[in-house]
This record gives sequence, C-alpha cells and structure tokens, in this order.
Amino acid sequence: MQETRFETASGLTLAADIGGPETGQPVILLHGGGQTRHSWSKAVFELVAAGYRVISPDLRGHGESQWCPLGRYTLDDYIADLGLIVATLPSAPVLVGASLGGVVSLIGQGEQRLPRARALVLVDVVPRMETAGVQEVIDFMSTNPGGFVSIEAAADAVAQYLPHRSRRSSNDGLLKNLRQRSDGRYYWHWDPAVHNGAGSPDYIEAMARRMEEAARLIDVPTLVVRGGQSRVVSPEGVAHLAELIPHAGYVDVAAAGHMVAGDQNDEFNAIIREFLASSCGSA
Repeated sequence: MQETRFETASGLTLAADIGGPETGQPVILLHGGGQTRHSWSKAVFELVAAGYRVISPDLRGHGESQWCPLGRYTLDDYIADLGLIVATLPSAPVLVGASLGGVVSLIGQGEQRLPRARALVLVDVVPRMETAGVQEVIDFMSTNPGGFVSIEAAADAVAQYLPHRSRRSSNDGLLKNLRQRSDGRYYWHWDPAVHNGAGSPDYIEAMARRMEEAARLIDVPTLVVRGGQSRVVSPEGVAHLAELIPHAGYVDVAAAGHMVAGDQNDEFNAIIREFLASSCGSA
C-alpha cells in the first residue's frame, strides 16, 4: 500500500491509502463518521491481493486528512470530495461505504453528483435508521472532549461502547484513531465539528428523505451488508430499502454490530469479495 494525498476543491488535503494494479477494478472504501481509513482492517490488503485497485481515504476532518477551518462537513462537501477522487480513476469504481460513507455514496450516486459507479455496497446504513442507535453513535463521538489520560483509558471507553466485541490484546490499532497533543492526553482522530447538528431530528429526517429519493434512482448492482446485532439498522430498515432498490442483495452478518468490518472482519471480507466477483467479474 502507498499513502497518497488528494487536494479538494476547497483546498483541503485528504490522506488516503492506495494499492493494487493500476489496471485492476477500482474499489473505493469509505469509512463511517468518527472512523478512519484504518477501520477497514484487512479488507484493503485482501482486495489488493485479489487484484483490485483499492483507494481508502480518510474523510475530511478524520484521520490524517485536514480539518476544515470553516467547519464545513455537510453531505455535499463529502460528496464533492468523493467526486474528486473518482475523477482520478480510469474506470468506474465500486463504492463501498460504511455508515456515513454509505450515505455519501448512495446520495452521490443516486443524485448523479458522481460519475456512474460499477457497483455499490452499503455497510449497515439505510435511509430509515433507528433513532436510538444513531444517537448512541453520536453520544460516543461527543464524550470525553477533554481526551484520555492514556491509551488504556481510551480502550476502556471503546470496550464499554462495544461490549459485544472481544477486547484486543494490543492497543496498536487504537493508536491509529488517536492523537496525542501537547498536554500529553489522547484525543480522537477527528474534528469535533464533524457531528455538529448531525443528531438533530430535523437533520436525520432530511437525510433520510434525501437517501430515499436517491435510492429510487440506483440502477447499478447493489449489496446491503447489515450487522445482525446493529442498533442502527433494523431488519425493517433493510426491508424498506429493498422496496426502493428492488434489485439490491442483502447479507446479514449475525455476530456483528454497526461496525461490521471491525466486528467480523474475515466474514465481511469474504462477502465483499464474492459480491465483487459476481458483479464485476475478475479483478
């Protein structure tokens, strides 16, 4: 994998990992809000090994991408950034979006704000999400604004938020989602402004309506991957999306929560590779 940078139209620099043969089928992996490109774990490396051209960026305000000094983190801003990345590719990519990344991919594709994709994968995201589950995510992102005294303290917070996930023996992966500032404390690797207003009922309803309208216009191969233990996406939410995108496939990862790739990485990777092979042929 090689680290690269993209310059957005608004002058921000986005960090990304890119790998695989230049002639391979492009696959763009878009993480969720409050995550980084490292949330895809082994998926990047397995797809590269399979011959795909993989691009995994940090969204603006996340990871090693720049924070917007004007606090611009609207869906349209994220879609514009994605469009810039897509424009650098020689052929139509498969868009794989988790949570916020899925919202951006779905709306951008349905509203034709992006060039036509080869296929679309929505990871634990649908237009009608569970309000309580969404609020849990936002609450977690909003807690500990004063940072953590140690990496272990941050790991404790993650364990409390994700009680179904086995605690890892090493915190090395967690370090990729934290920044140690001059005060010695550790802070999440995202701009707190990214979730300003995101949890309001008006925002969620407006986003849902926009996703519904976009979904009705999706005509590319589509797969919905839901975490069986997700509190964000319910079976009813998936059924509603199926009415909007009748040709969409659906897979339920029984032992996973909202962060499917992190909870059940091997099963998730196998699902993605099977879908890519069936919808795009060989890499």
